[in-house]
Formats: sequence, structure tokens, C-alpha cells
Amino acid sequence: MLTTSTYPPAERSFLNWLWQPVENAPLVVFRWCFGLLLFLETAGAIATGWVRQNLVEPKWHFPFIGFEWLTPLPGSGMYYYYAVMAALGLLVMVGFYYRASLTLFTLMWWASYLMQKISYNNHYYLLLLLCFQMLLVPAHAYASLDARRKPALKAYTCPRWCLLIFVAQMGMVYTYAGVAKLDADWLAGIPIKIWFSGKAHFWLIGPLLQEPWFQQLVVYGGLAFDLLITPLLLWRRTRVFAFAVAVFFHGFNEAVFHIGIFPFLALALCLFFFEPESVRRMFLRRKPAVTPEEFTPRLPVSWREKALLVLLGVYFVFQVLLPLRHFWFPGNPNWTEEGHRMAWHMMLRSKSGEANFKVVADGHTFWVEPAAHLTPKQARKLAAYPDLLWQFSQYLARDFKARGYQQVEVYVHAQASLNLRPSQPLVDSTVNLAAVPWRPFTPASWIVPLQGK
Repeated sequence: MLTTSTYPPAERSFLNWLWQPVENAPLVVFRWCFGLLLFLETAGAIATGWVRQNLVEPKWHFPFIGFEWLTPLPGSGMYYYYAVMAALGLLVMVGFYYRASLTLFTLMWWASYLMQKISYNNHYYLLLLLCFQMLLVPAHAYASLDARRKPALKAYTCPRWCLLIFVAQMGMVYTYAGVAKLDADWLAGIPIKIWFSGKAHFWLIGPLLQEPWFQQLVVYGGLAFDLLITPLLLWRRTRVFAFAVAVFFHGFNEAVFHIGIFPFLALALCLFFFEPESVRRMFLRRKPAVTPEEFTPRLPVSWREKALLVLLGVYFVFQVLLPLRHFWFPGNPNWTEEGHRMAWHMMLRSKSGEANFKVVADGHTFWVEPAAHLTPKQARKLAAYPDLLWQFSQYLARDFKARGYQQVEVYVHAQASLNLRPSQPLVDSTVNLAAVPWRPFTPASWIVPLQGK
């Protein structure tokens, strides 16, 4: 994938290999794509009504548990918030005060990500991880306003690890997504059948999406793509073919599922699998070719450089272990949601349900309809997610106590269906969820196990 120079035996160490200078063209071109996609994601969130629906209209939000102190700005504040992020994305693209712009964007995106999880999406999480990685690398060292403003920043090379971390990140995303598809429901084609049934009206491909043979092709084709695309991109002989397949795969997903910037982000990340010189010749023809002397390793590797690689090692160990945490919890994570988020479990389930809340306050019983407090989207999502049911129970307990009641109990009557299974109880309706503490590392005994296969 990346060309190497011959090392004398005494210098042939892994650390020196990671710090060896290589052509930085993939990093520069990816910065352009990444900044543009940051702009499109945040500006698009305003234009499509996503900000209004998820951050402005709701009276109460579902933040990640532990981050309840993060709340959206009042009034039209979140529109300005996302407009600032859109502007910062453009600054990242052109490389103007690159690290300051990206640092501010990362903090704002992270805060927005934690404010609400009704619209949780894996690519929101991936975008956050890539922001952290882009902060570490000198992506503004060439073809940027920073390099023009401060010529001392200009460089034609970067350390090899600056490219490899993106290869490693995407390799993990694809691999874990593929392993997660070794799931009985996915292999039976149930999620695909559900989603495609609502797309029969699509021009040209609508009838095709209803064909059982085509649905099975999508099921096993998606599984094969996720498991094989990384090794095929890494192998030089299959790289161009793999990229062509990736273009078709992500193009199909965008056309059928309308999943935002993720397909374009995934294709942009393919840059890091190609030879850097090839990327330079294709996208940066005016960029001078790097001389052999510039590829000479800088020896020895300093303690600061070693410390940075240690931190990256810890980061990737965490990235390897985090998607495996659902094995710590019993039951099907598609049902319990324990360990489901941030594990690259993508497009594996369709859930629906309904929930009512019985509040017993100072001996008086009240039945609460979620729709009286939530938006239609929030109420629809609420019934199928145990952690959301717990959070709303806590909210109701606080609400009733604010009205002057002293002893408040909340009991949830929720029925949910996973991937066309018969509707069944999701949580134990005899448990007072207002009194149950949240324990993120302990299985929730109040979640009713999924019945049947």
C-alpha cells in the first residue's frame, strides 16, 4: 500500500517505520473532502429541518446518560450553532487556522452528539472519531491558506502513521459491521424485507427491491462487502476493483436509504489505501514530486513521538474492545440496546412499540401519555428503547416532584416488536423505574428478555 525504503538492519524498527516520511497527498486531498462534508452535514441539518425537529421543537431531549447538563441553546440558538459549525467546516477544507477551526468544530459536534440520541447514527460517531484523528495530523501542510500564511508550515511529506490511522479506523468499522451481520435476522433477510417494502414506489428500482432473490443478494452482498472490502483495498492487485465495488455499494445505499454523507465519507477514506504518489499525480499535479532524500527516516525517534504512538495504541485498543462490550450483557443487543451503540451494528433491526407510564404520586395514580411531553418522533422511538424509557421515567418523577408531590413512583407498560416478531413486553411493569439507578456496566434486570429466536 505505502512504498518503503530499504533500512539498514540497525534501523529496521517498527517505530522508525511508522515515523518514516511519506508523500502527504492523500492527507491533503482528504482534508478538502472532509471539510466539505463537515459543511454539508451541518448546513444540511439546518436546510432539511433536522435541527428544528431534533433540537429546537422538543421540550425535553434524551441526552446520553451522564450528560444531562448539555442542553440545546434556547430559541433559534441551535440554528446559529450549526451555522457556525458549517463555517468551521469550510475553514477546515481550505486550511485556514486549521487546528483551531477543527478543535472548535470537534467540541461543538461532540456536544451536539451528546445532547440527544433519538436520532443516533453511526456516522455521527464516526465523524467525531475522524475529527480527533484529523487534529493529530498535519493535513494543512500543503495547499492550504495556513501554508500560504506561514510558509514554514509547508511540507510535502508526513509520517507514515498519519495515513495508517485512517486505514485502521475504516478497517475496524467495516469488519465489525460485517461480523454484526452474522445475525440470524440479517441472514434471513428480515430487516432488508422491511425497509424495501416501503420503497416499492421508487422509480425504476422499486419493483426490483421487492424481489426475494434481489433481497437475498443485498443481504449476502452486504455481508461480503463489509468483511472483504478492507483486505481487497489493501492488496494492490485488487485495489482498483475493490474501489469500483465500493463506489457501487455506497452509491446504491445512498440512492435507496438516503443516509447522508456517510457513503461519500467512506469513499473519501479510500484515498488512504492507494499509493500516495498515485494520489498526487491524480489530484495534485502541480505538487512537486518528493525526492528520495525526503523519504529518509528521521532517527532516532524522540520520546515525544514514542508517547504519541503509545496514545494512538491505547486509542485503537479501545476501538477494538468497545464494540465487543455487548458480550458482557446477556440477551440480544438489538432488543436490550445494551452495548449496541458505538459498536458498528448497522442496519440490523427494525423496532416499533408503544408505551404508557403509570405514575403513583402520594397515593394518587396518573396515566401519562408520552405524546403529551414529547414530539411524535421522540414518542415513537421511546417505546422501543429501554434506556429511553428509563430516562423518561426519571423525567416524569422530577416533573411530578416539581408540582409538589413528595413520593413519586413510575411504572412503565411497554410493548415492542423486533424485526416483525410478535409484540411483547420490553420492561418489567412491576419495577418502579424512578427508583432504579442507572448502572452502565451492569445488565439491567428490569429489561424483559426477548422471547423466541
